[in-house]
Amino acid sequence: MNDSPSGQEIKFGWETLARLGRAVLIFARCEVGGQAKLMAALLLVFLIAINGLNVINSYVGRDFMTAVERRDAHDFFVQATNYVAVFALLTVAAVLYRFTEERLGLLWREHITRSVVTSYLQDNLHYRWSASGVLTNPDQRIADDVRTFTTTTLSLALIFLNGGLTIIAFSGVLWSISRLLFVVAVAYAAVGSLIAFFLGRPLVKLNYDQADKEAYFRSDLIHVRENTESVALLHREAHMRGRLLDRVDSLVGNFKRIIAVNRNLGFFTTGYNYMIQLIPLLIVAPLFIRGAAEFGVISQSSMAFAHVLGAFSLLVTQFPSLSSYAAVLARLSPIAGSSTAEPPAASAGVAIVEDERRFAFEGVTLRSPHDGRELVRGLSFEVRPSSRIMVKSATDLVVDAMQRAIVGIWSEGEGRIVRPRLECIALLPDRPYLPPGQLRELIGGGEAKVSDEQLWQALRALGADGAVERVGGLDVEHDWDDLFSLDEQRLVNLARVLVVTPRFTVISHLGSGLGAEGAGHVIEALVQRGIGCVVLGDGILTRAGFDMVIEIQATGEWKQTSA
Repeated sequence: MNDSPSGQEIKFGWETLARLGRAVLIFARCEVGGQAKLMAALLLVFLIAINGLNVINSYVGRDFMTAVERRDAHDFFVQATNYVAVFALLTVAAVLYRFTEERLGLLWREHITRSVVTSYLQDNLHYRWSASGVLTNPDQRIADDVRTFTTTTLSLALIFLNGGLTIIAFSGVLWSISRLLFVVAVAYAAVGSLIAFFLGRPLVKLNYDQADKEAYFRSDLIHVRENTESVALLHREAHMRGRLLDRVDSLVGNFKRIIAVNRNLGFFTTGYNYMIQLIPLLIVAPLFIRGAAEFGVISQSSMAFAHVLGAFSLLVTQFPSLSSYAAVLARLSPIAGSSTAEPPAASAGVAIVEDERRFAFEGVTLRSPHDGRELVRGLSFEVRPSSRIMVKSATDLVVDAMQRAIVGIWSEGEGRIVRPRLECIALLPDRPYLPPGQLRELIGGGEAKVSDEQLWQALRALGADGAVERVGGLDVEHDWDDLFSLDEQRLVNLARVLVVTPRFTVISHLGSGLGAEGAGHVIEALVQRGIGCVVLGDGILTRAGFDMVIEIQATGEWKQTSA
């Protein structure tokens, strides 16, 4: 599904209802489905109780007003007492209803969020979504749209369920007062719903677009925050200012269109709601004047008419919410498992064969995804424990392609890569990455059995202990991109390799920043721990420190030499 739905009509209809049905079915069948069903049953009980008490309240109100009109003090106090009792019961039912609704909504949000986060970060799905361009702003979809979806779905479902119960409860009351009043309520609601639908239909697509435009604006602001030093050094403030102001213009322009549609819809719905107060009086007051009805029937008819008409008019009153909801559900469908759309397929060109004892390229050909040019043709070599292999290439694109092919996310090529599970291979790209967290956890790989001495020994072996001491030690938690230089981040990542000791490691441009001597110390430390080491694309290092050197030419041809 394209994130910018130009030319694509997003509307509330059968497709939206089908998505909703699939999402509800998934929730009902999950591990917390039993608890959810119990809460849903409680909500139904509370709704029935509230509607029943409202019907009783209409009769109490009728008799109360009649007692006032007759100046009957005894009946007045009796009905006042009944009023207080009914209001007390309504208060208890309403509070428990709201509490149960919020707990059910939270339970649903927790289930969907856990499921989405798990699947999003599994089998490189996050990368495939991003690379394909099918899904943008996943952070907003997972955080904001999931919350909006669960709360709004539950709220709207209960509103419409309550509307159905209200119609059942109050139609008899209204029919007993005046058949004409009941017919007028149904006709008025039907006409109003049709008009509201046609006036408000553009809101669905406009709300969808607005969510994306807000997300793009926030994304660019985050980009400036995360790259503030680069923006300052390269004097790109003017470029980013223009880009951000264009985002502002776009979201403001779209929001103006939303406001204009809401204005037109507001003219209708406001007048529509005002007339609800007048219609029952116009029909029932003449009955009282002729003596065909008690005075209290006037207030009872107004209450019953308002309840019935409100239930029949839910499309009018809830259309802004429905339009926003349809947009949220359409945005959430691809990652929430409620859409029939399949995620982009994983790379099928280069076959990945898992073997815990081997790491080898067997006849691997990699092509550029842009022009189909061969980056390397029929590459074959095997990495053995404690071996040192350097792969030199004419372009950095070959380095990127080889790393991604190992993971299984390079889309163009053929051949076979035999390797252990990715947990047994450490890949260190040219640009290091340290996620937020404590250094003890990041370097130790989350293993509780790793001692402080092991961690510091690995850091000292690479000369990274000083940088870690500078930032406060192993137990502090920071955004490491702001505290460590790129070289320091690279050394910390390498320290993790020494601690975790995977079977194999693949390092891009090891000599950059570390120099030939520093890179030699790193390779020696890896080999001493029995780790098979592959260094990609490094022209700084000499052949002397490697068991095998593979040189890949610009044509894709390659040759192998042994030390």
